[in-house]
Amino acid sequence: MPDLPERKVGIVACSGEELAEGTVTRLAALKVLNQLRPHDTVTICLPLFLAGGAVERAFARIHATITVDGCDLRCAARATEMYSNKPAASLVVNELVAERGLDKPEGRRRLNLAGQQAVELTAERLAALVDQVLGKAGHTPSADENDAATHPKTTEATCSCGSGIPVTKLDIGGKTVEMVALPLIFQKFRDTGRRLDEAVARELFETVKVYNPVPEEVEESYRQAILNEYAAYCRKEERA
Repeated sequence: MPDLPERKVGIVACSGEELAEGTVTRLAALKVLNQLRPHDTVTICLPLFLAGGAVERAFARIHATITVDGCDLRCAARATEMYSNKPAASLVVNELVAERGLDKPEGRRRLNLAGQQAVELTAERLAALVDQVLGKAGHTPSADENDAATHPKTTEATCSCGSGIPVTKLDIGGKTVEMVALPLIFQKFRDTGRRLDEAVARELFETVKVYNPVPEEVEESYRQAILNEYAAYCRKEERA
């Protein structure tokens, strides 16, 4: 497999403005990103994700995501599954509130006490899910994380835009298709020094399919386009 960027969890928070629970999701996500798990998480912008942001969708296809929705419509969870992969885990604020017997959050701009309690509860549950996804069950916060929790302004939430995952656009069957991580995969195969015979070509294509969906009915067109792109990559590297 190619050496992809450091493994992190993408947090996709509901962007609903009409419910106090939407405010809870965003504040809870920020608490996790800035204070509770700043080194293990990045944020994924849901509106940009829905609008077709290539980097956001690329990150979500490769890295695990956790969605945080305010209500049962589960817009964040449904959008993530539709445009990339099924989330590794999902939270719904009104379900957590009912589970703990809290009062209903109120106030979209300034949350009431119940809303503030819901933020704390959602953030704690979200942090626990991050640990679970990353295989850090029973996680004990590091000194850096403790410092971030004590001085939240010393850290900033990072975005999937800076994830370092390249997106390549290919013309396949007359359509522009976005493929992720191709230069990383190509570099890995070129560095082996193996000649591009049928076995290597098959292995290369199977590796690309790990990170990119390939419709079965046009698989051969994808295969040829990727092999052509790999050949062009090798020629460029030889000239460098």
